[in-house]
Amino acid sequence: MSVVPTPSKMSAPIDLPRVREFFSRPARVQPSDFLRREIAARMHERLQLVKITPRRVLDAGCGPGADLAMLQKDFPAAQIIGLDAAPAMLKAAQVPAGALAGLNQWVAKLLPAKAGIDLLCGDFADLALQSNAIDLVWSNLALHWHPQPDIVFGEWRRVLRDNGLLMFSCFGPDTFKEVKDAFVEAGLAPPALPFVDMHDFGDMLVNVGFATPVLDMETITVTYASAQALLLDVRAWGGNPLATRQRGLTGRAAWRSMQDALERLRRPDGKLGLSFEIIYGHAFRPPARVNKAGEAIIRFDLPRPPR
Repeated sequence: MSVVPTPSKMSAPIDLPRVREFFSRPARVQPSDFLRREIAARMHERLQLVKITPRRVLDAGCGPGADLAMLQKDFPAAQIIGLDAAPAMLKAAQVPAGALAGLNQWVAKLLPAKAGIDLLCGDFADLALQSNAIDLVWSNLALHWHPQPDIVFGEWRRVLRDNGLLMFSCFGPDTFKEVKDAFVEAGLAPPALPFVDMHDFGDMLVNVGFATPVLDMETITVTYASAQALLLDVRAWGGNPLATRQRGLTGRAAWRSMQDALERLRRPDGKLGLSFEIIYGHAFRPPARVNKAGEAIIRFDLPRPPR
């Protein structure tokens, strides 16, 4: 049975069915995959600094499966679980998963019975996994598509084993700032999400029980020769899935005004820049505290009274 999470102050009015519908067509998303590959490589560099030998790995938001092969190469004895809410993405992920299985067939007898790649369709905030079942949760540029990241962090903590590692990346507030500014200048609603600030993510991680979260960010600028090419990539990233988004078509005059505003942002080299604020985070699930009798100590925080 699916459980509807209780809204929180950090929830955004993201229309999840719209997100799933957009990602139901992998070919439409493919033009934007260059950045996912770059961020995956940078996350991988960070992962190499952590001494971990996981038995089960969850790729939360695996999309068409490009990260699955990398994780399986790093941890050949592990079961890699690819999770995505869009069935079409999981269908696309069957291709790299199947190819990897073929390559590993000759060493299959040397690997544990559960080693390999499995695919699972589901919601980040309601995982069909047992508690304390995962050693590493990996999520590359997917968390920002969920309306309740704090609820998601709590669910990821639930499925992690003691000392299990969470490693994720997602967009920060300055992502698409040039497009947002151009739309506002033209009197239009910004066509992008109000991405969560890095410090708020840190508070969420601590509040759900992760230990010593480490977060950092960087800005990556991608350049384009034309406004049309830039806007096509913005659409390829998922557009605006807010339930509060503007309905109907934008008028020609307003659209032209927006494009004129973008043109005024051309760089000295003649290119148009598009900013991506990338937030990286990792944290461990700490071991449960126990008393002398071996009983677990669980903390319950009562709601604060309104001021």
